[in-house]
Amino acid sequence: MPLRIALTPGEPACIGPDLAVQIAQFQQDYELVVIADPELLQERAKLLGLPLKLRQADGDSPGSVTPAGELFIHPISLKKPANPGQPDKANARYVLDTLDEAARGCLEGDYAALVTGPIHKGVINEAGIPFTGHTEYLAEKTGGHHPVMMLVAGDLRVALATTHLPLKAVSSQITEERLEQVLTILDHELRHRYGISQPRLLVSGLNPHAGEDGHMGREEIEIITPVLERLRGRGMDLIGPLPADTLFTPRYLDEADAVLAMYHDQGLPVLKYAGFGRAVNITLGLPIIRTSVDHGTACSLAGTGVAETGSLIAALEQALLMASY
Repeated sequence: MPLRIALTPGEPACIGPDLAVQIAQFQQDYELVVIADPELLQERAKLLGLPLKLRQADGDSPGSVTPAGELFIHPISLKKPANPGQPDKANARYVLDTLDEAARGCLEGDYAALVTGPIHKGVINEAGIPFTGHTEYLAEKTGGHHPVMMLVAGDLRVALATTHLPLKAVSSQITEERLEQVLTILDHELRHRYGISQPRLLVSGLNPHAGEDGHMGREEIEIITPVLERLRGRGMDLIGPLPADTLFTPRYLDEADAVLAMYHDQGLPVLKYAGFGRAVNITLGLPIIRTSVDHGTACSLAGTGVAETGSLIAALEQALLMASY
């Protein structure tokens, strides 16, 4: 039976609706349900000069393939008509409504996984709604779980111990409790979402040269190494702490299933260099499967027909892979 996957296009004035219409031009071997305003998708299809037929989604029926030129739709109305390239804070609540419905549907088993398009965090905050991002919002909506961000490009998987923090705040957030929690979630998800029986994880140090025996920082000695030793005692296969400047080399990566970087710009520049445009952002640690594109809203490209679908296609493929275990 084909799986049923939910897609939230994100900011309605930017490229998310374009991407949904563009991938609809090809048959999908699963049921792709777009949670969005039907008129928005039809208007964007007309602007792009592409055919689009929308079918009402029916969660009570078995999943089916999605024919070329069609999408299944769970309708949610815009608060205000969306003009390509002109985000409006009036639609901030609409964006969150689509996420709320997707989270509900995944928790209740209507959808096997959720794939999210790019949102404009600034516009949501301008509407007076405190919002830090998809990851934190979905964690709250699905039960307050601790989320772990992992990006995937081909065979390279990079998870983060900390995410969107100023660099000066990172060191204080590298605690034994956080590292143990993140590594435990990463190990568990690789086993249960990817079918890897004994994941091998590379763990970076925080400081240059992994602290160089304490001469460039003591976080490796006082925090990271004790956590790794404790978790090895529980059967986890952990290599590190390793210098980040040599960790991302074939010598290490060829034998590893994933990397844990200590902060955002320690791990993600390498991953995006390896696979920008086809990388996938995954939220681990939730009771649902959630994948996302690795790029932003690209509002200036909305309605132009030049938005690239590679990352969305990869996000859908990754969601299907994870849902198959």
